[in-house]
Amino acid sequence: MQLDIRKGEALLAVIETGSFEQAAARLHLTPSAISQRVRAMEAELGTPLLIRARPCRATRAGQRLVQYLRRSSLLEDEFVAELAEEQARPLSIPVAVNNDTLATWLLPALADFLLDEQLLLDITVDDQDHTYTLLEAGLALAGVSSEPRPMRGCVAEPLGVMRYRLLAAPRFVARWLPDGLTREAARRAPLLVFNRKDMLQAQFLQRQLGLAAGSYPCHYVPASESFLAAIRLGLGYGMAPELQYGEAVVRGELIDLAPAHPTDVALYWHRWKVQSPKLERLSAEVLRAAREVLLQEREGEERRGKGEG
Repeated sequence: MQLDIRKGEALLAVIETGSFEQAAARLHLTPSAISQRVRAMEAELGTPLLIRARPCRATRAGQRLVQYLRRSSLLEDEFVAELAEEQARPLSIPVAVNNDTLATWLLPALADFLLDEQLLLDITVDDQDHTYTLLEAGLALAGVSSEPRPMRGCVAEPLGVMRYRLLAAPRFVARWLPDGLTREAARRAPLLVFNRKDMLQAQFLQRQLGLAAGSYPCHYVPASESFLAAIRLGLGYGMAPELQYGEAVVRGELIDLAPAHPTDVALYWHRWKVQSPKLERLSAEVLRAAREVLLQEREGEERRGKGEG
């Protein structure tokens, strides 16, 4: 069967806006017309595509269809733009990235490329362990994830390793950790956690001190820049990427609480096997840039072997 473009537009609009009313406003139709188109597509495909809640969500079949519709739309937009030489209207590509990637290397590495190619990024941010699900739900066409396994129809290419250190301000150490990061001190000292999906700190304390999650006080600070600022202010201790804090440890502004135990997070670029030409070039640029700025696995092993990690 051949998919009806208008019905596909209606479904995509409902999922992206979260309601039939907002989808109708976007497409300049009535909510009833939107509902009819979605129901007709469900009848043609013989399966529900939407969970009609607040907000509306895609079913698993709906997620797969959204993946197809987004890719099809991107290919169509690019073809039309190139055919008409309409480069004044930049192409928008939805991507999913983790906060620390966005706060450190991604935009500086891609800025010149995005300007030259006249590409717009529609970025959705989530924890690196969860960005994968945004691709799975059809909300992104490519993204950075810590998940090494690609989903069906995709490839996952290694970007490199983001190295994290457990840091604290000198005055925090003097008050809470005068004898170092001991098990008893860690039970009392405030820990900084990005959000409730962030498991870096919890895994470290479980591995190194045998402390279970929930056995110590936590601040939750869900923004990379503010997270590092909270460490500098002495509000708590937490994991920060080397790319972000730079020479702060060398200058004595921050203290590495576990210099022999860095935490390395391997990152992967997930993308569809079949891509538009511009998304193909974007993927190549992301891979090139990441391999220049991120720690590569062999280099990480050598540093650990020398006792630097």
